[in-house]
Amino acid sequence: MATPTENFISHLIELRDRLLRIVIGLLLVFVAFFPFANEIYASLAAPLLSKLPAGGQMIATAVTTPFFVPMKVAMMAAFVAALPHTLYQIWAFVAPGLYAHEKKFMIPMIFASSLLFLAGMAFAYFLVFPVIFGFIVGTAPQGVAVMTDIGNYLDFVITLFLAFGLAFEVPIAVVMAVRFGWVTTQALQEARGYVIVGAFVIGAIFTPPDIISQFMLAVPMWLLYELGIVVAKFTGRKSESTIIPPI
Repeated sequence: MATPTENFISHLIELRDRLLRIVIGLLLVFVAFFPFANEIYASLAAPLLSKLPAGGQMIATAVTTPFFVPMKVAMMAAFVAALPHTLYQIWAFVAPGLYAHEKKFMIPMIFASSLLFLAGMAFAYFLVFPVIFGFIVGTAPQGVAVMTDIGNYLDFVITLFLAFGLAFEVPIAVVMAVRFGWVTTQALQEARGYVIVGAFVIGAIFTPPDIISQFMLAVPMWLLYELGIVVAKFTGRKSESTIIPPI
């Protein structure tokens, strides 16, 4: 029988191997994407370029920016493309310590989490970006040419991708919180008002100052919160019944 120290060391070795596989997977996808880095960036910049006046373009203000920015884009695309492999390695590490019913619950949660994050990014790219960039270009003073630095643009869109990707994870957080007995659906319903206010605060922080883009982040967060409550009522009933009432 293995001692606690031996078990701890074996877990560390397993963690090292899983992390190494994650890094190798990311590097392989990055190497495959790197030759197409400029094309990927062109697709990423399309929502802004389509809103610029005729002849409008983006600029690079640093000597190394034309090289490093497309490389960062290729790394971001590699991270998204390798996400299923990354999540599988994380799952393979934690799965042996879960009960059978926990495994049955977590597998669809991991799958749904990946899809929702990608859905959030797609929502931002196809629906939010055109609104935001149309607003920014349309409010520029007369005689001012909008010529955004490609590095600043990349930082801006990554922030929005993360904001919308994480916002679309709200149903997963709600379902898991109820399933594991951290909160009840009744308590979540009672907190609805605070959630709505918080969603609009987050929208004001992570989007430009136009009210439309703020609504486009806050409203989906609220609706996804409501969706999470509905799903949690079916998947979390057993968990709710096991919550120990306060004394």
